[in-house]
Amino acid sequence: LMSEAADQVVINSVRRWFENAVLGLNLCPFAAAPYKKGALRFELSQAANDENCLIDLYLNLDRLDKDREIESIILICQQHLIRFSDYNQFLSLADQMLVQEGWQGIYQIASFHPDYRFADAPAEDPAHWTNRSPYPLLHLLRESSIDAAVNACPNIGQIPEQNIEKLRSLTPEQMQAIFGAQFTMGNQRSMS
Repeated sequence: LMSEAADQVVINSVRRWFENAVLGLNLCPFAAAPYKKGALRFELSQAANDENCLIDLYLNLDRLDKDREIESIILICQQHLIRFSDYNQFLSLADQMLVQEGWQGIYQIASFHPDYRFADAPAEDPAHWTNRSPYPLLHLLRESSIDAAVNACPNIGQIPEQNIEKLRSLTPEQMQAIFGAQFTMGNQRSMS
């Protein structure tokens, strides 16, 4: 029971981040509809190594394959991929799995990490927060949903740049209100 309660705390923190940052800042204009209709799932991986994390990833992609009611799944990697460099390497393994299982072009994995950093931006740049989350996340998306969103939103290519501008325009107080303690800790790590 204790671990179930602890798991729920982790899931709730990711749900709050999703509501406050992704939906609150409208970072992904197509995330609100599936979330409101209950078609987005938050799943917690207990994996502590790449092999078990790949198994969890496979099981969740397979679940998407079998259950058309689910639009997307956010897989929370609470105990693994803590270092951003490890996370980035794991994304290559995840992409290889999509190819090997015949899922390339059917599913896509969006990446979010507490220490997410764009290679071409300074450490303290608020732009990084477009992809920062409380835990390492693998957001599993249906390509068909992305295609529908692209058709409904012709200027989709401008969204990343608009998100970066939006985050750069926020005050530290606004960032603190949206990201909470994670913003304070993230800034301390960026400065060190």
